[in-house]
Amino acid sequence: MSVHTLAASPGLEPVAQAKIHLAAAHRLAALHELEEGIDNHFTVSLPGKPDQFLILPFGIHWSEARASDMMVFNEAGQTLAGSGPVELSARCIHAPIHRIAGANVVLHTHQTWATALNMLQDNRLHPTTQTSAFLHGHIAYDNIYTGLADTLQEGERLAAVLGNKHYVFMKNHGVLVVGDTVAQAYRRIYRLERVCRMQLIAMAAATGTGQHLAVLSDEVVARVQMPNPHDSHPRGERERLFFDAMMRVLDRELPGYAD
Repeated sequence: MSVHTLAASPGLEPVAQAKIHLAAAHRLAALHELEEGIDNHFTVSLPGKPDQFLILPFGIHWSEARASDMMVFNEAGQTLAGSGPVELSARCIHAPIHRIAGANVVLHTHQTWATALNMLQDNRLHPTTQTSAFLHGHIAYDNIYTGLADTLQEGERLAAVLGNKHYVFMKNHGVLVVGDTVAQAYRRIYRLERVCRMQLIAMAAATGTGQHLAVLSDEVVARVQMPNPHDSHPRGERERLFFDAMMRVLDRELPGYAD
C-alpha cells in the first residue's frame, strides 16, 4: 500500500489521518516555497477534542515533518501529547481563532507573493482572473500591523477581523487561511499565492505599459462562484482530489511524511 493510499484510506483512525495530512501540508509548503524554514504555523483541531490542537514542534524544518512528530497543545500553552514547548506566537494566533471562528484548520505563513502584496499601501486582491474570482468576497483585511503576536488578545483581535471569511491579509506581515479540512485549507493557501503572484506581475506590466488591470464584474464573479449542480466534481471532491494528487507528488519528492 502506498503512502498516498494509506493517507486517503477512509478506515484510517481520524487522529492518525489528521497527523498525516498536517505533516503532508508542511512538506508541501516547503516544496511550494510557502514557508520560512521552521517559522510560521499550521494547526489542526484534534478530532473529537476541539479545544486541543495538533502542531509541528518548533525547530523541525517543514520539509522534515512527519506524522509522528505532531504534538498536541491547548490554549493555556500546555503540551498534552508529544514533546517540546508550544511556540508563543502559534499559541497566541491559532488557539483563539480555532475557538472563536470555529476553524478546524488554521494556516499562517509569510509566503512571498502574498506578503509582497501586503507590503503595498493598497493590498487588495482584485478579481482579475477566474481563480481570483473564487476568492473575491472571502478575504478579510487587517490593515494595521501591531507587532509580534505575543498575547492571546492578538489572536482574538485577528479572529474578529476574520469573521466568517476564509482568508486574512495581514498588512506588513503575511496571510492566514482557515478551512474545514487540511485539503481545503491547503488548496486555499496554495491558490492564494498563485493569484497574488499573477496580480503583482500584471501590476508591474501595467505600470510599464500604461494599461490597467481588467477587473471582472460582480455579475461574472457571482457566476464563477455559483456551484454547478451538473458538475460531476463538486467543490469538496475537487479539494480531496487536489490534496491526494499533492500527496502523490510528495511520495516521489519528499517521502516519509506519514511515518
